[in-house]
Amino acid sequence: MGAHPGFTLHATKKLLDRVKQPVAEPVEPTTALGNWYATAVFWKPQVALLVNECTLLPVFVPLAPAATLARRFPDELRQVLGAHGVDPRFVDDEIRSMGVGHYAKTISRSLLGVMTELTFLANVHREKRGADADLVTLSVRLARTPMSPLYKRHVSPDHELKALVEEAMR
Repeated sequence: MGAHPGFTLHATKKLLDRVKQPVAEPVEPTTALGNWYATAVFWKPQVALLVNECTLLPVFVPLAPAATLARRFPDELRQVLGAHGVDPRFVDDEIRSMGVGHYAKTISRSLLGVMTELTFLANVHREKRGADADLVTLSVRLARTPMSPLYKRHVSPDHELKALVEEAMR
């Protein structure tokens, strides 16, 4: 938890088995969005689903090459935030603040449940739309889903993200 910028990917065992990276204690995030939860989704091609700890924002990322997931994630996040219409100044600050991604084990059963639900909904979407669905479009679409942990706040990840960005830009 030093001065180096960073964030934690709380990864499921099936993802940790794929990325083959060291697992450590979570780091104090240096970003507005904070840390992320992640799992592997065994589609063809395989993807990783990352869910933001604060907003429950889903981001689907190609899994291969798995060892570079944490390094590639900021660029994928930039695309998803842009597709949500997030202020480019916030996006630039967030990506710059991400620094190094660290892997840790999952610790929140609630977030594991959210990832399970989002994976189920993504599978339904792919069945209806075809397996070639664009991952950014899929991420944005699923961010509109009401999530029970957000019912007392902004109901869906896209509205939670908007509120977080507005607060951060003040």
